[in-house]
Amino acid sequence: MTESNARISIRRATYRPGRFPYATGGMLIWLTIVWTLLWGEVSTGNVVAGFLLALLLTTLTPLPAATFDGRFRPLALLRLVAVFIYEIVKASTEIAVYAIMGRHPKGAVIRVQSRGHSDVFLTMLAGMTSLVPGSVVVDVHAASGTLYIHVFDIEMAGGLEAAHQAVLDQEERILRAFASHDQLIDAGFVPGWRMGERLPVPYAPPAGEES
Repeated sequence: MTESNARISIRRATYRPGRFPYATGGMLIWLTIVWTLLWGEVSTGNVVAGFLLALLLTTLTPLPAATFDGRFRPLALLRLVAVFIYEIVKASTEIAVYAIMGRHPKGAVIRVQSRGHSDVFLTMLAGMTSLVPGSVVVDVHAASGTLYIHVFDIEMAGGLEAAHQAVLDQEERILRAFASHDQLIDAGFVPGWRMGERLPVPYAPPAGEES
């Protein structure tokens, strides 16, 4: 095979026809929800603007493909959404009280080691953590799954340990809602939607049983 024919063959093998939109429907919906939450008001204008912005951003700067082999658990998803909304309302109220009373917050930066091993879940955790008023992810180390989070007031968060545990609980709710059986085991959890069920450490499945 000549060099010219080799180049043509490689080009044909690696060619992928263009498609629109570049992002999946789930990604577009998620970005639209994030935009609406940032505005703090659910309206037709905000939803439409968020969807169009998500469409534009994913077209101009398409995200790299990320593998996702998860599972959808409705009860766990309902809990994730309900707790997330509650935390947003609670944190907003507490920060408003701080502002009215003129108190001086005692901020801190905490480091949280995530237990999942998927960039998808790490991204979800970072995004949902930053959307809760009073907590901002300032850095993420994807290779180790480490998040560095600035906490508005450590006393309001219940202390360093409570602030750290709140992020871990958020991660568990995400994993319970979307992670596969094997991903939950890999993170140290008993598979299923119930919270707080951990595997013994070290964990080894019974002989003949696949993890």
